[in-house]
Amino acid sequence: MTTDVIALTERMPDPWSLVAGLMAGGPDTLLSAERAQGALLQLCDGQGRPVVSVEAPMLVRLPGEVARLLGAEAAVSGPVWWTEVRAATGTRRAPELAGIIAARLARRLGGTVWPPGAVPPDGGEAPVTGVVGAAAPAAAQPAVDVLTDSAAVVIQERPLVAATAWLGDALRAAQAAGRALQIVTPRGARLSLPTRSLLGGLPNRWVVQDGAGGYYDGLSGSVLRWQDGAFAATGTPAPQFLDGVPRAAVSEERQLLLTFTTRRPAERELLLGGPLETVWRALTGGPPAGWGTCEPAALPWSREELTGLVRGRAPKPTWLVVVGHPEGAAAIATLRVRITTGGVEEEVTFALGRAGDAPAEVPGLPELAGELSARYGLVSLLAQHRRARADLAVPAQLEAGPAPLAFALGADDVHRIGLPHALRPPVSTTPVRLDPAERPGLYYPVPDGDWQAFQHLMAHLHSADPERGRAAAGG
Repeated sequence: MTTDVIALTERMPDPWSLVAGLMAGGPDTLLSAERAQGALLQLCDGQGRPVVSVEAPMLVRLPGEVARLLGAEAAVSGPVWWTEVRAATGTRRAPELAGIIAARLARRLGGTVWPPGAVPPDGGEAPVTGVVGAAAPAAAQPAVDVLTDSAAVVIQERPLVAATAWLGDALRAAQAAGRALQIVTPRGARLSLPTRSLLGGLPNRWVVQDGAGGYYDGLSGSVLRWQDGAFAATGTPAPQFLDGVPRAAVSEERQLLLTFTTRRPAERELLLGGPLETVWRALTGGPPAGWGTCEPAALPWSREELTGLVRGRAPKPTWLVVVGHPEGAAAIATLRVRITTGGVEEEVTFALGRAGDAPAEVPGLPELAGELSARYGLVSLLAQHRRARADLAVPAQLEAGPAPLAFALGADDVHRIGLPHALRPPVSTTPVRLDPAERPGLYYPVPDGDWQAFQHLMAHLHSADPERGRAAAGG
C-alpha cells in the first residue's frame, strides 16, 4: 500500500531543498520528473521503478484546514507549505524513506511532519539503502495501489480522507479508462463531504476494512468480496455498518443540507460565487473562509480570483471546494460551474453543522430562496436536515437519512409549467411566491419532513412539464 507523509513547512520547498530530501534514497536511486504523472518528482530504483513520489508544494493560507484534515495535534497558527510524499505500493523500506524525505524538508525549511511517527529517531539523518521498487502496473499513477481492468484501488490510512489533488487525478484517470475508483480505509476512517461528492455513485466505492479480515461498503453497508478485479457487493448488511444505528437515532447533532442551482447569462462582467456567498452569509453570519480546486482549500475567499480561474478553464466545467472559518460552526460546500446553452450554471451542495438544541425549522429560508431567485436566476433548491455529525465528516456507519424541509422552483420553470398549475400542489402546503413578482418563482415548505409529500409535489410538477420536472427534482 502507499504511505502518505506530509511536510508542513514555514518556507516554500525550493529545488535544492527537494533534492536534499530526495538524496535520502542513497546512490542507488534515480530522480525522475518525466514519469511522475501528477507528482512533481519521483524517486526510482536502479531499474526505473517508482519508489517515492513528491507532490508539488501547496501554500495553505487557511491554518484551520490543517487541523480539519489532519487532526487537532497537527494544528498550525499561520500559513504553511503542504508537501505530500507518497511511498509506492509493495516497496520495501519506502515508507521509511518517505518519512525521512519529509523530515529533511521540515528540518531545512522549519516545520513539522505528519504523522509524527513517520520521523525516524535520528531525525532523518541517515539515508535509506536497498530500496527496490515493485513492478506494479499501478506505478505510473502515484495515488493508485492496485490497478486492474475493472478498478483503480487506493488505500488510505488518514483519519479523514480528503479530496486531495492526487485523489482527483486518480479519479479522472480511472474515469477516462472506464474503471471504478475504490478507496480502501480502516474502519475508523471518515470521508470529507467533498470526497463523498467526488465518489458519486457506483461503480465507485468506499471499501472499509471490518477488522476481521473482511470488507464492507462504507456508504451502503453491504459486505464486499473481491471479484473479477474489483470489490463487489454481496447484498448482505455488515454488522459493523449497523453499529451506528443507535447513535444516529439519538444524536444531538444535526446537519442542514442545501442543494441548489442558479443560471445567469454568460456576460463579460459576470462575477461568480455570489449565490454561494449569499447562502453562507445568511446561514453562518459571514462569508466563506476559503476555496480551492481540492482539499486542503488553500486560498482565502475571493469571488474575483474564483471567477478568473473558471474563465481560464472555460468551456470545461470547474469543480471547487469552499470551506468555513474554524472558530464557527462547521460549514463546507462544493461548487461546480459549467457553461450550458442557457448560460452559466453554478451547482452548489452546502452543508452546515448545527447544535442539538437548534430548531428543526430554519428561519429565513423563504427569504433566502427569494434573494437567489431575484438576483441570481435560481433554477431549483432543495433544503434538508438530519441528525448526524455536526463536524460534517462521513463515518462508515449507518446514519439517519435526511428529511426534506422545503423545495424552491425558479421563475423560468414556474413559467414553463404554468403558474396556476404550480400554485396547486396536491399536498398540504401553501406555496410562497418569490421575487420578481411579475414572473415569480415558488417556495414549497414540505410538511413534517414528509418524503411522500415531497414525491407527490415532484410528480405534480413533472406532470405539467416532464423534462423540466425531472431537472427540478434533481436539485
